[in-house]
Order: sequence, then C-alpha cells, then structure tokens
Amino acid sequence: MARLSDMVAVVTGGGRGIGREIALQQAREGAKVAVLARTVTEIEETVSLIKGEGGQAIAVSTDIIDLAAVENAFARVVSELGPVDVLVNNHGSFQGFGPIWECDPLVWWRDVEINLRGTFNTCRTAAPKMLARGGGRIVNLVGGGTGNSFPNGSGYASSKAAIMRLTECLNDTTIGNDVRAFAVDPGLVRSAMTELQLSSEAGKTYLPGIQKLFDDSVNVEPSRAALLIADIAAGRFDTLAGRLLRGVDDRDALAEEMDAIVAADGRALRFSSVEQGKL
Repeated sequence: MARLSDMVAVVTGGGRGIGREIALQQAREGAKVAVLARTVTEIEETVSLIKGEGGQAIAVSTDIIDLAAVENAFARVVSELGPVDVLVNNHGSFQGFGPIWECDPLVWWRDVEINLRGTFNTCRTAAPKMLARGGGRIVNLVGGGTGNSFPNGSGYASSKAAIMRLTECLNDTTIGNDVRAFAVDPGLVRSAMTELQLSSEAGKTYLPGIQKLFDDSVNVEPSRAALLIADIAAGRFDTLAGRLLRGVDDRDALAEEMDAIVAADGRALRFSSVEQGKL
C-alpha cells in the first residue's frame, strides 16, 4: 500500500514549480490532493498531470490572503476529498528588491502579506480541525533569509523568518494532540520567482548573487523538496517537528541524526548559547 493512502493533502502554490512537484509526489504516494493557487489554468494543469498518472486531485482557486476564501476552499476540500491530513504551504512572493528606501512599500508589504499572512490563514483554518481529529502534519516552506541576513531582500527574508517562528510556535501548541508542524527550505530552485530576480532590472541590480549561484551550478531540483515533504507526510521525520529540514539534506542521514539534532536544539531559531545565558 502506498504510504499516503487514505490521506488528503492540500498544497498551496501548487500550479507550477516546486508546488506542482510537491502535489505530484503527494499523489504518487497515494494521497488525494487539493491544489490551491489563484491562477486557475495552472492548478488545473497540475490536476490534469496528477490524474494522468492515475491519482486523484481537485483544483481550488483561492486568494490565500483572504481568510474567508481560504475557509471556503478548505470546506470544499473536505466536502469533495475528505478531512485534511497534510497541509503544505508552498505559496510565496518575492518582488520587493533593494534597500527598503528604494522598494515600493506596497510591493514590500505585499511579499510579507502573501508569505506570512497566507500561511497564518491556512494554518488557522486547518489546525483546529486536525486537533479535533487527533492528528495532522503541516509543512511551511521557508527560504533565503530565514536564519541569516538577506541584503536587498528584506521583505522576503523577514516573512520567511517569521514563518519559521510561526512554525515553532504552532508546533509547540499542537504537538500534544499529534498535530505537528515543520519548516522546509527547498534550496535555490530555478522557478518563476528566481526568473524574476534574474531578468528584472531591480533583480539584476540588487540581487546579482542569484545569477552567480546558478552560474556555479547551484540549482536544487524541486523533486528533492517534494520527496522530503512526502517523507514528512508519512511520519518519517516526526522527531524533528517544529524544526527546519532542507531539500539538500540527505534524507537517510537526516533520519539517523534526528535525536542528535533535538538534543542540541538544532534546526531552530535561537540565540547562541552564550547569549541565552545573558538573558
């Protein structure tokens, strides 16, 4: 039997790129998949690909920052597929490039709103129902700037660091009832988001390092994150709930290191041990 048989998975931002690969992999593992995004044609194409491989999926067009729309989307998922077991928050925006005094403040804030508020909305909608059923797994995608400075990418970085902390707080609130939350950094993936960084004048001016990374062959296949998230959905990494997992991780090695990571309180947003002692 497939590992995710009888499970229902919701994947946001599932119309292309990393999200599409995550949705496909969830379906390959046996899950019924709801593909959420704003662009109908893209999510319908993802659903068509899933069905072409013999899977079951529906496309649900949703504005992720509209809480009522998110609640309606989840109600439809439950009605058509069943209760949600796995939520993957893959949606993301990164269009505010440059120093904050050069960025359009509305664009900067829109990045934060889509990334952070969108994740809040889906978690707020899904978590209570998972708690009522006694289990579930939530995966929130993070990225550049989560644990380090990201010059000229402050809106994206701030939102992703906030999602990491939200993930930790959510997990610590719900894990007692077997609802676990995880953060996943897929790594640098060639996607519509990175193409904008590479092609726009602002991207070329303020984020030239992205092109250099690709020139140096730093290009993580989206399947790495998709396979990792399938493992998370199947419970392989429950020990690391509330922590950061990466698409570039060797999954077998990571499984062997889980207890050591927890003992060292690794893969988390923390002050250094020296600084902790001063507080």
